[in-house]
Amino acid sequence: MHGVPGSVVRAAADERAVVWTMGGAFFASGFAALLYQVIWQRMLGLFAGSDAVTAALVVGAFLLGLGLGSLAAGLLADRLAPRRAAAVFAAVELGIAGFALLSRPFLYDLVVERLGPLLTGRWEVFAVCFAGLLVPTFLMGLSLPVLAKAVVARIETAAHRIGLLYGVNTLGAAAGTLAGGFLIVGTIGFEASIRLGAALNALAALAALAIRARLPDDVPAARAAPVAVTAAAPGAMGLPAWTLLVFLSGFLIVALEILWVRVLGIVGQGSAYAFPLILGVFLLADGAGLLYGAHRLRRVRDERRAFILLQSWAALAAAATLLGLWLISAWPPFAAVMGIDRFRISAEALGWLAAMAVALIGPPAFLLGMSFPVVQRAVQRDIATVGFRVGIVQLGNIVGNAAGSVVSGLVLLHLLGSAGTAVALAGLAGGMLLWWLVRCARDGRRDAAAFGLAVAIAAAIAIFPSNAVWWSRIHGVGDGQQGIVAEDRSGVAVLRLENGAGPMFITGHTQSRVPFWPHHVLLGALGPAIHPDPREVMVIGVGSGGTPYAAGWNPATERVRAIELIQPVYRVIRDYAARHPDSAPAWLARDPRFELAVGDGRREIFVSGRRWDVVEADAILPQTSHSGMLYSVEFLRLVRDSLKPGGLFVQWAPTRRVVESFVSVFPHAVLLRPLSVLIGSTAPIPLDREALLARFASQTFRDWVARARVEPAEFARMLAAPPVVWTPETPRKGGEVNTDLFPRDEYYLNNPVEWPDDPPS
Repeated sequence: MHGVPGSVVRAAADERAVVWTMGGAFFASGFAALLYQVIWQRMLGLFAGSDAVTAALVVGAFLLGLGLGSLAAGLLADRLAPRRAAAVFAAVELGIAGFALLSRPFLYDLVVERLGPLLTGRWEVFAVCFAGLLVPTFLMGLSLPVLAKAVVARIETAAHRIGLLYGVNTLGAAAGTLAGGFLIVGTIGFEASIRLGAALNALAALAALAIRARLPDDVPAARAAPVAVTAAAPGAMGLPAWTLLVFLSGFLIVALEILWVRVLGIVGQGSAYAFPLILGVFLLADGAGLLYGAHRLRRVRDERRAFILLQSWAALAAAATLLGLWLISAWPPFAAVMGIDRFRISAEALGWLAAMAVALIGPPAFLLGMSFPVVQRAVQRDIATVGFRVGIVQLGNIVGNAAGSVVSGLVLLHLLGSAGTAVALAGLAGGMLLWWLVRCARDGRRDAAAFGLAVAIAAAIAIFPSNAVWWSRIHGVGDGQQGIVAEDRSGVAVLRLENGAGPMFITGHTQSRVPFWPHHVLLGALGPAIHPDPREVMVIGVGSGGTPYAAGWNPATERVRAIELIQPVYRVIRDYAARHPDSAPAWLARDPRFELAVGDGRREIFVSGRRWDVVEADAILPQTSHSGMLYSVEFLRLVRDSLKPGGLFVQWAPTRRVVESFVSVFPHAVLLRPLSVLIGSTAPIPLDREALLARFASQTFRDWVARARVEPAEFARMLAAPPVVWTPETPRKGGEVNTDLFPRDEYYLNNPVEWPDDPPS
């Protein structure tokens, strides 16, 4: 390098070393952050409940903490010299690591187990979640503005460097999501995963401390930087206007994410791997867009136009790919693996889901990611205010994220459904595009590309199907069939009928049918048939109604409280009941003994303090995400403690771990076979197979199940094998169990699921 002073070469080398080292640190920080987010939201879900409203409150609390951290960093970062900023970044990472190591005793032992029964109101839940997450999320919000202050040495490179850092951090988050969801959490559990995340934060801190000696130790003075004048300069916007646009972009990107999770979660049957796959693809595409956008910044002539067109292209791509999914849903090669009637949790099905996630999420997320460096180029004008402008823009983005999550998840999906939400989001981008076209017209300019894009968005909105048509096709409603469709913020329920009979799908699963499947009826009937005086019965999960309906067969039963997480289930049942007034679902809807409630059954048992003669859990696949909340030893203890003396708990036993968990909690237990149903109690269980079958053969029972069009004679086959009985004296082998913090059966790729044909203990 002839003619270049050695000091300049060394300075350039130092600058590259700083960028690469701090970029690696920020990658590790992003990796850890997504591990924490998934695990902490799971812990707080045990406290707040799993319904859509409380889940949104947890997400809102998480984002509010990030926003406050961004605001604080924006106000403070520019007072720091780069060397001091690196030290602050290291302290932030160590603070996050410290909280992570304390999160089990704090969030689970204190918040979940001690405060959970005491605080039940929505705003109380939000306040506790916000307070519980404030420290780590506040620190996470500080990190980007502080790191930008450490890394950005010249205003000419500010937008590129900040976009690069944010992109690397987002790719780290994507890696944390995918590696965490597919390998780490399912292999070592939540607690060990938190310790791994804390180690990554500590490594990030050490990297920042190792490189800080190469950073200047003085605070840059304010100056008017000779930033290149772009074509947009005559009408250039200030920081408040750009923050508003970033708010809208943040709203759009998270609202689309909520929509993708709803649609692809149903296509992927909501397994424990579906969500990390969807989120991981989203973050990968977003991070790639950030890096590409930072690389291509020099070609941007007008930041406003580039930003608006990126939002519009993203919305159009999202609408087009969703329409594509709707069209191919009946395509034979697709339906053979991913059809709604298939069991879609195999490795092949996950491969199809990954391909769909890339096709649906990849292009819009990439385009939206490209817009962040564009904004940084538009707002960064002075090296002395880099941190402030990063913090304020990030605050606008985070507030937009929070608004997008709440409005899309709780309002748009609730009122408009998935199809209507897609149309509304396309309309939002179209509105931004219309604003740009009006501004161009006012300035005497024409933008043919923007006008053509507006026409394309309007066409996509016009041809998008209604919500009922959308979900009917995806759920395989064909010619000569009827579809009863209901959707709100809690989920989607579809009953596909032919000649008055057919399956019910709840969030993508064939949960039950009408007329009821016999095993659902037997599951509901067992407790009231065995218990000598089953006055108070609770059923967790409703489906098409078979289990709660059967739980009411005994005349001695005074109340059956059924609680269902997905509210549209009841709308579908009532619609079917109106069409078939003599059916069992119609009886379920009008019999005053039945209380049909919406909510989280585990949460209700946890906080209500009520005692029951019989508690029954409707069958749920163990591979379903969050199923561990109903198969863990902690949940079983809650149920055990909610039973009256001599009370019974009845639960499907789909795996060996479920059996091990069950018998580790209940001193008295019976496994009925080959149906594989467990009955547990703190007292001896009065089970007599012949007497039980005689009750099922009684006229009272036969009259009751006649409405359900079930033949009781089938029950003898389901109970044909000798039962397995445990008493307090029966040795327990102590095999693997499911716990709240390690729901092994959910992560079936890491922990093979075994049917309990030969009970393990």
